[in-house]
Amino acid sequence: MNTTGPLDGIRVLELGTLIAGPFAGRLLGDMGADVIKVEPPGAPDPLRTWGQAELNGHHVFWTVHARNKRAITLDLRKPRGRELFLDLVAKSDIVVENFRPGTLEKWNLGYDALCERNPGIILVRVSGYGQTGPDAHKAGYASVAEAASGLRHLNGFPGGPPPRLALSLGDSLAGMFGAQGALAALYRRGVTGRGQVVDVALTESCLAVQESTIPDYDVGGVVRGPSGTRLDGIAPSNIYRSADGSWVVIAANQDTVFARLCAAMGRPELATDDRFATHVARGRNQDELDKIIGAWAADRQPGDIIETLTAAGVIAGPINTVAEVVNDPQLRARGMLVEHFDEGIERTVLGPGVVPVLSESPGGVRNAGPARPGQHNDDVYLGLLGKTAAELEALRTEEVL
Repeated sequence: MNTTGPLDGIRVLELGTLIAGPFAGRLLGDMGADVIKVEPPGAPDPLRTWGQAELNGHHVFWTVHARNKRAITLDLRKPRGRELFLDLVAKSDIVVENFRPGTLEKWNLGYDALCERNPGIILVRVSGYGQTGPDAHKAGYASVAEAASGLRHLNGFPGGPPPRLALSLGDSLAGMFGAQGALAALYRRGVTGRGQVVDVALTESCLAVQESTIPDYDVGGVVRGPSGTRLDGIAPSNIYRSADGSWVVIAANQDTVFARLCAAMGRPELATDDRFATHVARGRNQDELDKIIGAWAADRQPGDIIETLTAAGVIAGPINTVAEVVNDPQLRARGMLVEHFDEGIERTVLGPGVVPVLSESPGGVRNAGPARPGQHNDDVYLGLLGKTAAELEALRTEEVL
């Protein structure tokens, strides 16, 4: 596999399944790391059958989520499997896992065992509640983590049930923090020569993005709740229905931007109106201000609204579905819609590009998710570990691979 990107030369062993741990692996792979995905023989990652679209029984969530990885099979529950894994650890930089805490230790593959083979190894551990504390033993899913962290309480409309986003946001957040922690540990290893454990909890990842909810409660007893399509006290920042019935987002809560919005609407006097002249005043009179903007937007086509406001220096945009997103000229120009050739269905599959974009050593998409478990067994066991074909055949016979 030809690599590119700032992490070229870094090797990652990925033991996780589904979304959180593998997303950390994908992010590292996107930046050029050699990510080796480990699946138990006969029990592939369930994500291979996830996603709402499939072709000839092949699901394309895997195509994108497992990109930039090599796939091997290995049974870590067997002594010979553990020996081979430790051989791989000796030649690697990072291990990513998202098992329930204690699982690696049960297999005699805890961090101490990994360090004996490679003192520089970094172990990224993603779990529901972290490796310590009274809830550490519990299994964790993103939906529960989003709820337990308070994040889900912030979604929806006041008085209504707290809905979930139609994605596993908590998993992706944990994966991002896992990748961030791995990079921080890599940097630190350059100073000390030693690796460390990166302990990531789904609940804590959801908590970390909740802005001022904790200090607001601590100081003012404020329990932030759901606010529908807007943020309470931040105005104007809402969606407004246009003449054709579609919605447009308008965000003009900063004083200078609000003044430009008023001028664009032909209502410059609103910028100096005591009800709306300051950020605090607009927050207190949010309903009234939304009605004024809503009445202006209702008589105009969405494209006209966005064009008028953009020309005036006001932030506005449509609410796109994926059908619009895949044709967005800005995303296309930035290389954020990338084709992955999926050999399982012998066609390209469109997916998201690599974020962020680095100026000197950008990452890239080198390959789609491996179509078959163990697809790269020969590459890894023969090429990397130097095993013979006879040894490999014996390992298959013993069901280690």
